[in-house]
Amino acid sequence: MNTTTRFKLSLMMFLEFFIWGAWFVTLGTFLGNNLKASGSEIAAIFSTQSWGAIVAPFIIGLIADRYFNAEKILGLLHLLGAFLMYQMYQSDDIGLFYTYVLSYMILYMPTLALVNSVAFNQMKDPEKEFPNIRVWGTIGWILAGLSISFIFHWDSTEAIGQGLLKNTFMLAGVAALVLGIFSFTLPKTPPKVAANEKIKIGDLLGFDALKLLKDKNFAIFFVSSILICIPLAFYYQNAHPFLTDAGIENPTGKMAIGQISEALFLLLIPMFFVRFGFKKTILVGMLAWAIRYVLFAYGNGADLSFMLIIGIALHGICYDFFFVAGQIYTNSKAGEKYKSAAQGLITLATYGVGMLIGFGVAGWITDNHKTLEGKINWEMVWIIPAGIALVVFIVFALLFNEKTRTETH
Repeated sequence: MNTTTRFKLSLMMFLEFFIWGAWFVTLGTFLGNNLKASGSEIAAIFSTQSWGAIVAPFIIGLIADRYFNAEKILGLLHLLGAFLMYQMYQSDDIGLFYTYVLSYMILYMPTLALVNSVAFNQMKDPEKEFPNIRVWGTIGWILAGLSISFIFHWDSTEAIGQGLLKNTFMLAGVAALVLGIFSFTLPKTPPKVAANEKIKIGDLLGFDALKLLKDKNFAIFFVSSILICIPLAFYYQNAHPFLTDAGIENPTGKMAIGQISEALFLLLIPMFFVRFGFKKTILVGMLAWAIRYVLFAYGNGADLSFMLIIGIALHGICYDFFFVAGQIYTNSKAGEKYKSAAQGLITLATYGVGMLIGFGVAGWITDNHKTLEGKINWEMVWIIPAGIALVVFIVFALLFNEKTRTETH
């Protein structure tokens, strides 16, 4: 890969995740303060991510893989996304805002697969080349959070009171506009499937991989993946409002510690796999969810603020040791014929079904654990997902049997 192509792909990844990190992290706080949304309304808006994940395979399979170059579809989706971000910036009605964010997520979620498609199409050795490109996405997310806290100061107590968090949508919209235009300069990535080839809905959703569920161990992992997404949804939906209520300064920038740890622990996964195997690796990830939420439940923004920071830093173990490890395990179990289908099925199960359930549960729990003054009882909001994660941990530990080392190779 030449230097120009590497630079273009790296910038593409940087902007792709800068956009997401620029508005999604602070979304819960914005909704509660600017639009006075209830817990269930916030849950419904966060659930648009899941609906986007469910719809994404159809956009990729029916359009991008058949009729148009991936880089052109990527450009168009981000240009439309920039327009919707501007509408979200202007919106002061929760109903209209929901319409805009749902439309945006249906357009954005397919771009996650499209940027990978564009990148992989230029690589001769993806296993070695892709991590060096993909890491720029994590850097983009981190810099978005740091910018909000330390350059623009939109998440300070005073700025939140003035409603300045709405500016995050403008920031994301400008980045989307830049990526939309820039995408048309990316290396050509033509369709991989003939336009006249018969369409199978099962292929788009990865249903062929359902055969893997005949394997008891894979079935246990599959169900555990859905269930662990319930506590994951609590973090996405409630972490920023919680840190803000706790009085943590620059909460958006400090949440970027989670992405930094994600990048670092990603490097440790191969070592854990070789030394401890898949089961122990994934159990560490599950246990980390329970520990992090206990830290959130009993920490505070004053003398115990270090507990909240540790909880944020555990994100790398929580995410990498379960989700990334799970993707590797799925790849090893699927075989050449069903690799793509299996990954599609796991994505649908986690970001689609699992997170959809999780956001609903998180919204209901938040609404039903408020004091007489209307304040959220954060201790209970975090203890409940900690308990869920611990139950999943115990069930997986008891039922999953790592029969051979080849399963985790």
